[in-house]
Amino acid sequence: MSTFEEYAALARQLAERRQAGERGAAADADRRRNLHAAADYLQHRLTAQGQRLDQLGQAIGIPASSVPTGAAPTPSTVPGAGPPAGVPDSAPTFPAVPGAGAPGTSAGDGGRGGAPFAGVGPGEGEPAGAAGAPGRPGVGAYPQVGVGETRLALPTAASPAAGGVPAPRPAEVDPTVELELARRYADESDRHGQQTELLAQRPALLPGWSPVARSVTVYAGCAAVGAILMMIMVLASGVGLVDGFTLGAWICAGLPALSFFAGYLVLGRWGRPAMVAGTPPRYVHLGFLICFAAVPVAYVAFLLLFRVMR
Repeated sequence: MSTFEEYAALARQLAERRQAGERGAAADADRRRNLHAAADYLQHRLTAQGQRLDQLGQAIGIPASSVPTGAAPTPSTVPGAGPPAGVPDSAPTFPAVPGAGAPGTSAGDGGRGGAPFAGVGPGEGEPAGAAGAPGRPGVGAYPQVGVGETRLALPTAASPAAGGVPAPRPAEVDPTVELELARRYADESDRHGQQTELLAQRPALLPGWSPVARSVTVYAGCAAVGAILMMIMVLASGVGLVDGFTLGAWICAGLPALSFFAGYLVLGRWGRPAMVAGTPPRYVHLGFLICFAAVPVAYVAFLLLFRVMR
């Protein structure tokens, strides 16, 4: 017979197990809360990343991404889909029994309507039924198979090779590991997104240069093209194709204005980043000064060089 000490030890053991179970349940609940919080945080990060990617796509001319909507296709409409759930692939099919009629007919009367066949059994007055021996004349318990008729095929056990055995269940994944992988991928996506934004803030024309240096170079190049056109007009004026008034008008106003507007348009087309807040500066005053001073100075330098060479 158990003593009081044994009952007390058993009670203490049960109390310890109960406390351990409560601590385990609390730890599991806390772990679930942490997992839900981490999943919500990642969801917000992924949503923000998706919106930022849509903005980047719109900046380069790609429309925003859209999620396809619609009901999921049923297994019967999916090509190559198996039978519905709950029905095995190797479910046996039973062929129709020859001679079987509607309910209420028996095989003994050849499928004709009426009462079931009642023959004479082993003893007088005993009905002939399943106890009747097969093959006896007049007994309809087991009909004979006629010529040209097929026997009823019994279902056979499905082999593992035939697909009757279900596939093994996949191993359960750890949510903590999956969330950690998702967080790493999100960090990698943020890093690539920042690099993309830095590249998008650089123009296609001279991307490594400062805006001032880029503007000065563009305006100076356009002014150089205007100076080349000016020299061509001077040579044409020497042979009498262009008069002096037209040459002076083009040197003082026409070619500098064309050079300035050409540089302005080039900076607006290729000197503007894909993503920039507002309008980037094109340094209009600096470009005007360069173009309207470079062409006349080039003309004077060309005249001095021509006189020195003579």
